[in-house]
Amino acid sequence: MTPLAVGVDLGGTSIKAALVERDRGLIHEVTRPTYAEEGPERVIERIGEVAEALIAEAPERAIAGVGIGAPGAINWERTTVSHPPNFPGWETINLRDRLRERLGRRMVVLVENDANVAGLGSAHYGAGKPHPSFLMVTLGTGVGGAIIYRNRIFRGSTGAAGEIGHMTIDYEGPFDRSGVAGAIEAYLGQRFLSRHARYRLMTREDSILHRMAGPDLQGITPKMLYDAAVLGDEGAREVLAWAGHKLGCVLGSAVNLLDIRKIVVGGGLSAAGDFILAPARLTLRRFVMPGMHEGLEIIRETRGNEVGMLGAAHLVFQFLDEPIPSHPSP
Repeated sequence: MTPLAVGVDLGGTSIKAALVERDRGLIHEVTRPTYAEEGPERVIERIGEVAEALIAEAPERAIAGVGIGAPGAINWERTTVSHPPNFPGWETINLRDRLRERLGRRMVVLVENDANVAGLGSAHYGAGKPHPSFLMVTLGTGVGGAIIYRNRIFRGSTGAAGEIGHMTIDYEGPFDRSGVAGAIEAYLGQRFLSRHARYRLMTREDSILHRMAGPDLQGITPKMLYDAAVLGDEGAREVLAWAGHKLGCVLGSAVNLLDIRKIVVGGGLSAAGDFILAPARLTLRRFVMPGMHEGLEIIRETRGNEVGMLGAAHLVFQFLDEPIPSHPSP
């Protein structure tokens, strides 16, 4: 019988989780508020609640395990989460052991970076499925990245590979949340992009964003930029094209380094579609060596948040096929 697993996408605002069948994909989904501000004990309790609710949806079938996609640094063994952003009170927590304790049973529990599981979900269930190797970029509160090589996450020497959001395009540029000057997240992260749009459009009195975002554009968001662009607002379209150009710059460096020529873009800001992706495609070719242009492609992930849950569950399925080695390969 095809195995089942629970996939959890842990976010600062909500916990999204699904019961996943290896061949069919999503069977049942639940969403709960995270209550991150109440500290790690409360968050772990909420993860346990959603896992138990989904396990109850398959009383006659054994659950192979629980996979969790989480922000922050993950250790090689996929057990601990360290310093996840937007989670007050977290330092380093063995989420595997704590969840096993909460569930009252010994079962496979694996933790992986949220962008990595989004890439894995795309590889097996989403836009990345036709491509054995690709780069995944998630555009949301921050900018996440994953390297998928032969349908598996390439994890580097300690498990932290793929941090495209912290690759710099200007060593004298603005600092991102991790203190890296000119990192792409310092341009395309939600807070950074909103601030840039506000300053750039402050004097564009013809922009409808002045009606949408309130006095001095204080309430502007990337979603508003997209909505205004759809309505023909030239200022909003210029800002999104600027963002797409920045994205193309950093992706060019990644392609030159890795010789992986397919790029899947997901996350909330990817909903802006060709307002961002068309300029990114043009810029990408300018920043990639001519001999590497063949097969170069940027693809939008259309399954949204589902790829995070699917990828988290697929961690369990891959573990059944091939357990994690105790140490990284040299």
